[in-house]
Amino acid sequence: MSPIDLREYKADLRAKRRRRRESLSLEYKKELDRRVAERVTSLYQYKNAKTVMIYASTEIEVDTFEIIERALADGKRIALPRCIKGTRNMEFHYISGLDDLERGSFNVLEPKETLEIVTDYSDTLMIVPALSLDSFGYRLGYGGGYYDRYLARYDFDTVGICYAEDYMYRMLHGRYDCPLGLIVTDRFIRRPSKPFFKKKERNQED
Repeated sequence: MSPIDLREYKADLRAKRRRRRESLSLEYKKELDRRVAERVTSLYQYKNAKTVMIYASTEIEVDTFEIIERALADGKRIALPRCIKGTRNMEFHYISGLDDLERGSFNVLEPKETLEIVTDYSDTLMIVPALSLDSFGYRLGYGGGYYDRYLARYDFDTVGICYAEDYMYRMLHGRYDCPLGLIVTDRFIRRPSKPFFKKKERNQED
């Protein structure tokens, strides 16, 4: 059996997930987004967090603006990512409201560069975007590797959000992909399973 090209596999899966999301009606998507937001804000990780690190969603992503506005109303510190030009890294900057955002990399809303950068990760929850998530906490992102690089450097609670129809039992992943601590969809909240297949895969590589 020929080895699977991981980049090709992820590109194909990414295209399929994007097409499915683009096919959602606006009314149906809004209802799914509302359910995800309700589940996220019901988490004890959310309630206990003093800082919520989140992203400004695009049209095909799970909408995060309801979560941002709820978190601001709850008195939490909110931080969003800003890509560092010329690199595949990002930094999170605190915002006091949506007026602190501007169009940045990839035409995505980002915090203004002059805003304070997050350096204290105590009592922090990060909400991570995903086109798909699997039962072991691995995510399908957009291929830039920004989040995996960031997650590899710090330790805090993480929640991946996607639609239930984009959830998979197992998704192939690379050695640098970082699993998330919790999975939230419009239908359920789950803790990732332990990857019982890791030892077998390691033996195959030896």
